[in-house]
Formats: sequence, structure tokens, C-alpha cells
Amino acid sequence: MPHPSQSRVVRRYTTEAVRVTAILRLPLIGLMALLGPVIHVTHWKPDVFAGLLIGYAAIALVWLIFVLVREVGPWAGWVSTAADVTAVVALCIASGGATSVLLPVFFLLPISVAFQYRPRLTAIVGVCTAVGYQVVWIVYSKRDDAVGFPDEVYLYFGFLLWLAAATTALSYVLVRRSATVISLMDVRKQLVAESMVAEERERRQLAEYLHDGPLQNVLAARLDVEEALERHPDEMLDAAESALRETAAQLRSTVTTLHPQVLAQLGLTVALRELADLYERRGEVEMVVNLGEVGHPDSQELLYRVARELLTNVTRHARATKIELALDRADGRITLTVADDGAGFDPAVVPERVAQGHIGLASNIVRVESLGGTFDVTSSPGAGTRVVVTVPDPD
Repeated sequence: MPHPSQSRVVRRYTTEAVRVTAILRLPLIGLMALLGPVIHVTHWKPDVFAGLLIGYAAIALVWLIFVLVREVGPWAGWVSTAADVTAVVALCIASGGATSVLLPVFFLLPISVAFQYRPRLTAIVGVCTAVGYQVVWIVYSKRDDAVGFPDEVYLYFGFLLWLAAATTALSYVLVRRSATVISLMDVRKQLVAESMVAEERERRQLAEYLHDGPLQNVLAARLDVEEALERHPDEMLDAAESALRETAAQLRSTVTTLHPQVLAQLGLTVALRELADLYERRGEVEMVVNLGEVGHPDSQELLYRVARELLTNVTRHARATKIELALDRADGRITLTVADDGAGFDPAVVPERVAQGHIGLASNIVRVESLGGTFDVTSSPGAGTRVVVTVPDPD
């Protein structure tokens, strides 16, 4: 049984192949309509041929609109290909001498199916195409005694069978390669997920160590200095107390950065609101906050760190005057949005920034994708930046 990730990717590529084929089908029908005017083929039943071609074109147009506006399942490849084979065989039977001119179409049908990552469908279409071409000539030869059954028909039949085998092998190779790539992606996702768990565990342990050790020692020393100041006021003691107070504040900020207690106790929504208040109190930007209640999702630590990374990048580099922070839960997904009116940038430079050692944004993208989420960045120089992060919400 295929891996769920593999099935999902193959389904996406199959849908793309069906859509591309649907787009290319209409120009092919237009070329088929030129058989008579350009090549001057005497059709056996020109009215029937024209009617079939018009009907084929109408169905192809409706099908194109359908696959462009809706997601289609695996059945779409079977339906569209069966319709193509049926239409081409019917047109050949009605076209008389145009059958030989339509031969390239028979070669194109299996090729168009090969890229749907469906080897069995490709094999069936290839064999049916070859048999259909043979049947057309049988009908044509029986209808007109002067035509007979040319030897090249057998040769073309052999070519079509070879093409069926070749396109089936091609489709099989594509499926195998996609499976290999997907398995590597799954391994990467697993490694990223394990590294995230390990990193969060280390952050929590370090935060607990700083809170229970150095921070408590600094606070105790500060109390001792304050008591000494009460008994013996001194400028040196006053400076020491001020330094200890500042050190304690820095340690608290570090502990909060490593593992924010409000996130664990009150949830993601409250933690993000507190984070937004922190950036707004600095007086650098106007914060527009729209945070829906999402409770304690499994991805809350990742979303919080993504939001903090994005807000830090905006305040440091974007020269923005307004930041929008939004959080929403709908349709089994949680969406985090951070937008600003700052300088913007070209998203294409992200790989270059990673090569220079700036891995914050790139690492967050990998982590979000490892959870099955998406990380969409929309930006351009002078037009601000909008980042939309979505992750699955199994609750």
C-alpha cells in the first residue's frame, strides 16, 4: 500500500497532468478540423465527421472548465482518456481516407497518459489505442473493397504496441522516482520533527536551570544588597543593586524567550497577545491584533517562535510603521498571519541569506512544512511583506 505522502503527491501530479492534457486537447481538435481544408481528404461521411468533431470540441471545453475550477480524483484520468480514445476511433471511422492522417493522434494518446503516474492506465490506453487503430482499418477495408488492408497497417500496429510498452515503462520509472523522492522527504520531516522535540526539551531544561539557579542567586544577592543599603547607604552598594536588578530582568527575559510560561499556562492566543503588547510598548510600530482563541494546539510552540521571529525581523529590518498580527482556526487548520507596511524584500534572496548564515526564516519554513503545513511569503521591495503560516489542527 502506498505511503499517504506518496499518494498525496501522486494525486497532485495526476491532477496537474489531467489539467495540462485538457488545455492541450482543444488545439489538437482544431488541428484535426483542418484535415479536410488543408489536406483535401475526401471524407466518407463528412457531415458525421463534422458533427463528431463539434461534439468532441464541446465536451473538451466543458471538461477543461470543470478540471480548472474543481479538484479531480483518480477517476479523471480514466474518464478523459477513454473519451479521447473513443472520439478518435469514431472520427477515424467517419473520416475515410483521413484515417492515415490521424495516425499521429494515436501515438500521442499513450504519451499524454504516461505522465499521470498511472502505469496500469498507460498500458491499457496504449493497447486499446493500437487495437482501435487496427479496428478502424478493418472497418474501412470491409466498407470499401478498393482500399484493402495495406501491409503498413500491421507495421503501425506494431509501432503502437511498442509505444504502449515504452510509455508504460516511462510511467513506472516516474512512479519509482517519485516514491524515492517522497521517502527522502519523509525522512527529512522525521529528522526535523525529532530535532524540534530535542531543541524544545533543551530550551525547557535551560530555562528551568536559569530560573532555579542563576536567577534565584541574583535575586538573593539583590535582597542582601538592599538590606545593606537600608543599614548603610552607599553609592557603590546602590550601583551594585541597580546592576543586580538589571541582571535579574535580563535573566527573566531570557527565561521567557527560552520557554514562555504564559504559553504553557494560558495558551497560544494569550501568549501572542502578550508578545504583541511587548513590541507595541517599545513605541516603534503600531500593532493591529486580531487573535482568535485556539487553546493549546500541538503546534503552539512552533507558531509562537515563528511569530516572534517574524516580528523581530520586521522591527529590525523592515522599517515598518504598522504590523498586523492575526490568528485563526478554521477547517481543521490554524493560520498565523504577520503583515507589515515596511520596505519588503525579494523572496528569491532567501537561499542566498541562508548561505550567509541567516537561517531563521528558512529553518522555520522547514519546521512548518515538516508538520504538513505551509509557509507563504508575499513581498516585494517597497511594498511590505505578508507571511501566512498554516498548520494542521487535529483537534
